[in-house]
Amino acid sequence: MLNNNSEFLRGRGAQGSINNKFNKLKYSLDHVEGLDEEFIQEIKTEFILEHPKSIISYNKSEDLSFGNSINPYHGCEHGCIYCYARNSHEYWGFDAGLDFESKIIVKPNAADLLRKEFDKKTYKPEPILLSGNTDCYQPAERKFKITRSLLEVFLEYRHPVHIITKNNLILRDIDLLEELNKLHLVSTSVTITSLQEDLRNKLEPRTVTGKGRLKVIRELSNIGIPVNVMVAPIIPGLNSEEIPQIINEASINGAISAGFTIVRLNGAIAEIFTDWIYKTFPDRAEKVIHRIQACHNGKLNDTRWGSRISGDGIEAEAIHQLFRLSLRKYGLPKAKKSLDYTLFRNKHNSQLSLF
Repeated sequence: MLNNNSEFLRGRGAQGSINNKFNKLKYSLDHVEGLDEEFIQEIKTEFILEHPKSIISYNKSEDLSFGNSINPYHGCEHGCIYCYARNSHEYWGFDAGLDFESKIIVKPNAADLLRKEFDKKTYKPEPILLSGNTDCYQPAERKFKITRSLLEVFLEYRHPVHIITKNNLILRDIDLLEELNKLHLVSTSVTITSLQEDLRNKLEPRTVTGKGRLKVIRELSNIGIPVNVMVAPIIPGLNSEEIPQIINEASINGAISAGFTIVRLNGAIAEIFTDWIYKTFPDRAEKVIHRIQACHNGKLNDTRWGSRISGDGIEAEAIHQLFRLSLRKYGLPKAKKSLDYTLFRNKHNSQLSLF
């Protein structure tokens, strides 16, 4: 049940809770005028400890450039309204709305599980992405430091890692990242959705500013760490016109490559986003919705392999062309070195005993 009040719920992305499709029962609020006080009060973040038996997720998606990922957290306090990971929160018994932003599942044993995985006699190093579902440097990381503990394992075993984030907390771990980079074991992606602060604050209410993310690109690049900028997601009619500016600024600050995705409103996200945009941008909500549909065969949700995150049709092709022209104009991509998978060592390798 999303917030029926016209007043915008500040500090959060979703404007209320939404029914979990796995729940047999649901509740609704039909007569707000009958309440003596506001139904939605201050939403406090709750941390829920989970001890999984494994930590690496193996992905077979043809649309993704990575196969394996690690997510230290489920749910994300960043509150990005468009986040595809919202749907996965329903599998934990929570909703994809406010629960996703306020009930954060934490995996304190992640580093130990990664060591056990690396120490398997049959393990062979493969690309691993930190994040992939939710941001590994979201606000919870400041308290729990699970991402840092994972980086220590990657360095210990000489295993390459790619990190994607939109949070400047990554700079806290610059010491580990620098050591990993000396061995060609790390690359990064920094997501920039908008450089318009008012829009960024509404789309991603608890994230770092666009300027703050450019600073992350600059500081990582200054010590030689490869940085890719993700212009994502592109929302036609909201941030699509910013593509050239974002790529230009990212290139100036040292990014060596860039990628993009077009927003896809699958599952519960369709209702959450639609509710949000009519409350936030009522003057252009209808146009934005129609332009998103134009990228996905007339629908908000696109399940087709190969086009569901890149879109197709005239609207999507215009975005693709603007992106390609921007890359050419601002000199991306630049040459980069590949990550080194030959240095990996575990307890079955005699080199580790010398460490």
